[in-house]
Amino acid sequence: MSASVNPTVRRRRLGAELRRLRELKGMTAEEVAGRLMVSQSKISRLENGRRSISQRDVRDLCDVYEVTDERVRAGLMEMARESRQRGWWHEFGDIPYSVYIGLEAEASSIRAYESSFVPGLLQTREYAAAVVAGTFPDYDAQAVQRRVEVRMKRQLRIDGDSEDRLGSLWVVIDEAVLRREVGSRAVMADQLCQLLVLSERPYINLQVIPFSHGAHPGMSGTFSLMEFPESADSTVVYFEGVTSDLYLEKEADVRRYTNLYDHLRAAALSVADSRSLMHTIAEGFKQ
Repeated sequence: MSASVNPTVRRRRLGAELRRLRELKGMTAEEVAGRLMVSQSKISRLENGRRSISQRDVRDLCDVYEVTDERVRAGLMEMARESRQRGWWHEFGDIPYSVYIGLEAEASSIRAYESSFVPGLLQTREYAAAVVAGTFPDYDAQAVQRRVEVRMKRQLRIDGDSEDRLGSLWVVIDEAVLRREVGSRAVMADQLCQLLVLSERPYINLQVIPFSHGAHPGMSGTFSLMEFPESADSTVVYFEGVTSDLYLEKEADVRRYTNLYDHLRAAALSVADSRSLMHTIAEGFKQ
């Protein structure tokens, strides 16, 4: 599904390398911004991969950092060129969470916690349409369809026959996800049946935190942890918002949410017991 070059990951990797060069030079982002007569926020956005970076930007930064090795400069310039390419998701127009899609397309492992609805990678088409329409009441039918098509294409990464298959997907959901009637009872029955089928795959683990458990750490909000095959790419903690998304990459933040996820897994039913609960609820929706 993914192209040979993922612009989101290239931009992030390039930003990390530029940060490394700045730190080797012993300069602050403010000092670099002053030298180039740009804002400090621009330097920060370039380094965290949240802003598109031009080859001219790379050239100017290499001059400031006194990078004279032509091979290094050429490599950074090529990364800048690749980071400006368009990912497959751009075919669908302006997608608000395009940064997340780019990261998801490259991730080797995803751990997700969801309390409101089935995660996008596991949704049926009908369930996805109902979720999008309900979540974004101002969307017209065309906008809803576009979001659904993006979601369906994202799911190619969990296809067992895909060459680019996601290595591991671990999902913890609240029992409310299974019981909230999204779309219709028939839509819910089909969705839960799909969860049961997908949860049988060896690289997909699905656990449910039952109502009976009471309060748990996930009540503070949903999040995802994405890990990548290249050691140069740090783990990302992702939070989806209504108007903007949040990404955490600092080691202390990643460690905190990794520990939190371990607590959620411990609070949840086992994989086998979660399947049993899903089956019982699915049968109820079929009646």
